[in-house]
Amino acid sequence: MSNGIPKHVAIIMDGNGRWATRQGKKRTEGHYAGYKRLKKTALYILSKGVKYLSVFAFSTENFKRSEEEVSYLMNLFVKAFKSDKNFFVKNDIKVVFSGRDKPLSDEVLNVMDEIEKSTENCKKGVFNFCINYGGQSEMVDAAKKLAEDYKNNNIDLDKIDTEEFYKYLYNDLPPVDLMIRTSGEIRISNFMLYSIAYAELYFTETCFPDFDEKEFDKALESYQHRNITKGSIK
Repeated sequence: MSNGIPKHVAIIMDGNGRWATRQGKKRTEGHYAGYKRLKKTALYILSKGVKYLSVFAFSTENFKRSEEEVSYLMNLFVKAFKSDKNFFVKNDIKVVFSGRDKPLSDEVLNVMDEIEKSTENCKKGVFNFCINYGGQSEMVDAAKKLAEDYKNNNIDLDKIDTEEFYKYLYNDLPPVDLMIRTSGEIRISNFMLYSIAYAELYFTETCFPDFDEKEFDKALESYQHRNITKGSIK
């Protein structure tokens, strides 16, 4: 935290389908509205001085949804990342992805790789999209990478501590300072479990397509008024 601004904000973007259903629209229309909102709100969040923004775009459990909805979301990722590559470059935002590759298609993985390479030198902020992501899976995969390094004599186990372990996560990012969940659900839902250990949590009834600049300011004000006693662990 610097001058009351969290260094790393994480958002569980909940309520897209609910937002659409309430308006008599298809759930897929809610996902499209959510992505449009994300672009605007993300720019605003980073303009406030936040350096890292992580968003829960698609969980490992989301593959259990209807084939139509999963297919729509995968196509949305491909179209959005292709069309918005220059948007992120223009705004100097580095894009990274957290999650497992399988069972994502080659088409999705290729466009993810393309946007990562195109934005790797951007400096204004880091935008971490969590796709096919699960917090428990991340820690399991981190433990496997650590074990492989130990097997190959690449590490000294005595030097592995809570800070060093971040390097084995999908991306080596700072701890989350503020975690936001939209749509009224009060759960963590397996999101960034290691990184939110000392995060302030903020829950709002607002569905994500309506989570605009004013709604983020409410979350930020709540964060700033809390008695934050934690110290940085990284």
